[in-house]
Amino acid sequence: MTVMQTTPLAAGQTAPDHICSAPPRRHPRPEGQDRYTISEVVAFTGLTAHTLRWYERIGLMPHIDRSHTGQRRYRNRDLDWLDFVTKLRLTGMPVADMVRYAELVREGESTYLDRQALLESTRRDVLARIGELRDTLAVLDRKISFYAMEGNTR
Repeated sequence: MTVMQTTPLAAGQTAPDHICSAPPRRHPRPEGQDRYTISEVVAFTGLTAHTLRWYERIGLMPHIDRSHTGQRRYRNRDLDWLDFVTKLRLTGMPVADMVRYAELVREGESTYLDRQALLESTRRDVLARIGELRDTLAVLDRKISFYAMEGNTR
């Protein structure tokens, strides 16, 4: 079985909600709203204001609108992009590759093949890490079983 395959559930069985699910958002976005301050984005994403400013400075975030007083005003599309960037960080993708991906997105549709190649490379890295984690989990399970059996013999 590959990571992309699933095992069907038995009749009446429900999938646990923690398997392969994204963590819940810290705070749901208000319905119908499309302008957010940096502090609201911090609450929605769990990222720090420093990180958000840094993402903007290094070119990872698209242009962020500003209010008439110069305050950042994030939009839903910015929050969607941050969700994706957060997923890329979880894959272990280097920041330089994330910035390159953002540059490719800004360049338009002509970069689809380059974006696909970058994501496929990241996917291969993720699959390798999953394999390493499965091996590590097997070692932990063996040790836990050993200690459980030893504890029962005393």
